[in-house]
Amino acid sequence: MTSSKVLIFGSNGLVGSSCKRIFSNNKNYNIFASTRKDTDLFNLPDTKKTIKEVNPDIIINAAAKVGGILANNNLRTEFILENLKININIFEASIENPNIKIINLGSSCIYPLNAPNPIKETSFMEGVLEDTNSPYAMAKLSAIEIGRSLNKQFGHEVINLMPTNLYGPNDNFDRESSHVVPGLLRRMNDAKIQKIDNFQVWGDGTPLREFLFVDDLSLAIKYIIENKISNDLINIGSDEEISIKDLALKIKEIIDYDGEIVFDTAKPNGNPRKLLDSSLMRSYGWLPSFELDKGLKSTYEWFQKNLS
Repeated sequence: MTSSKVLIFGSNGLVGSSCKRIFSNNKNYNIFASTRKDTDLFNLPDTKKTIKEVNPDIIINAAAKVGGILANNNLRTEFILENLKININIFEASIENPNIKIINLGSSCIYPLNAPNPIKETSFMEGVLEDTNSPYAMAKLSAIEIGRSLNKQFGHEVINLMPTNLYGPNDNFDRESSHVVPGLLRRMNDAKIQKIDNFQVWGDGTPLREFLFVDDLSLAIKYIIENKISNDLINIGSDEEISIKDLALKIKEIIDYDGEIVFDTAKPNGNPRKLLDSSLMRSYGWLPSFELDKGLKSTYEWFQKNLS
């Protein structure tokens, strides 16, 4: 069997580094892990050059500017412009080769704020977005439409994957701009080291969230490729729902932090519930491998070895 050439854009990030690790362990794939050092994705000629030189069978677009609620809300212009530039350049640079299969990574934030839970793929474009991350969501929505346009006009196979909240090794553990899991791990670890006797969490702790260990997303991508799944919009979730309060308590136990968890009700809760309906993906036989406890422990171990 001839190995498939897989070009991973954003290979140093959370999703890209996981894909690189998962796909590199299989002789059926020849991996080209692209980073900012070899390709400026804000530059169309540079992006075209990389795609032409690699001549991939598959592109995994894991490149993105990402962040938590604070970063999304405060850097609204950067989030929409930078993500639009990345996606436009990758898709436009692929026009000349319609044989390339493109796996485009989106986000569950593309769905409307008031979409019924669990959120189905059919909720796409059916309502108003959640305000704090609407610029990022608009960039991701535009990427889906560009991919569909490529498919209809030039014949590219583009599969848009909408994962739930991701976490894992190589995540952004910045104290200010990170997502909820790495942010809680980092700041609570700091509180433990500094012997601070209470730890503040935004909101009242009641919002329900779903989390997916990043290697499960990479394994889902591999599963989609190997099983020739062709739906152009697919949710990828764990079906494991937890409140922010219970998540904070789990992390408290994993870190072995003995202070008190305090909820700052003056801060926003965000969406009260966000659970994806991943039944389409599960109907093809895929199931996640990492339960939340296992994934959180693995993530904290990576953090301790690499960043603490």
